[in-house]
Parts: sequence; C-alpha cells; structure tokens
Amino acid sequence: MQRTSTITTRASLLRDALAVMHAEYATADLTLDDVARRIATSRRQLQRCFDEHGDASFRRSLTDIRMHHAADLLATTKLPVKTVAARVGYRQPAQFAKAFTRTHGTPPARYRTQIPFATAA
Repeated sequence: MQRTSTITTRASLLRDALAVMHAEYATADLTLDDVARRIATSRRQLQRCFDEHGDASFRRSLTDIRMHHAADLLATTKLPVKTVAARVGYRQPAQFAKAFTRTHGTPPARYRTQIPFATAA
C-alpha cells in the first residue's frame, strides 16, 4: 500500500506531465524522457504515474491528445490532411492516418466529410 504523500506526489506529477503534453503535443519528437526532464522527475517515476494514476500509458495519452486536436482541425479548417498531420506532431501522413483511423474509426479525409457541423476557416 502506498503512502498518501506518494500518491499525492505522483498524481501531481501526472497533472504536470499532461499539461506539458497538451502544450507541446505538436512537437514530433516529444518523448517520455523529454516530459520527465521538463517536470524534473525520472523516466521511471513518470511511467509509474501513468501506470497508477493515468487513464492510459504515456504514448496512448499523447496520441489521444493529438487525435483530439486533429479532429478539431479537420472539422473546422480546410487544411490538407498532410498539414493537419504535421500540426499535431506527425512527420509521416500515413502514420497519422493510421493512428487517426484507429482512434476515430474512419480515415481523416472521410471524417471531415462526415462532420455535418464542420465550418471551414
């Protein structure tokens, strides 16, 4: 059983890590090590935070953040899918399309056409 202080510390580290991830999701090379350094903790400690207090792993959490922003861009802009991929941190449009399809159940271009409330900027 963990001490209350350990639980509190890890929950706080997770919040800090998620804040960094939300701010820097577009950085293509954002890694667990990068985030750990930014919040002054170790890679292993941050892994424990995600395992014990997060809803998903670091990688899955980062993908979810990126896919949320990608869906928003697809629904509200006319940016090409390739540009959306780059804006949310993917260097390879094919890798982005695969992740988007896995997350949203439809390829990015089709997702855009299926959004009835989409407004082009």
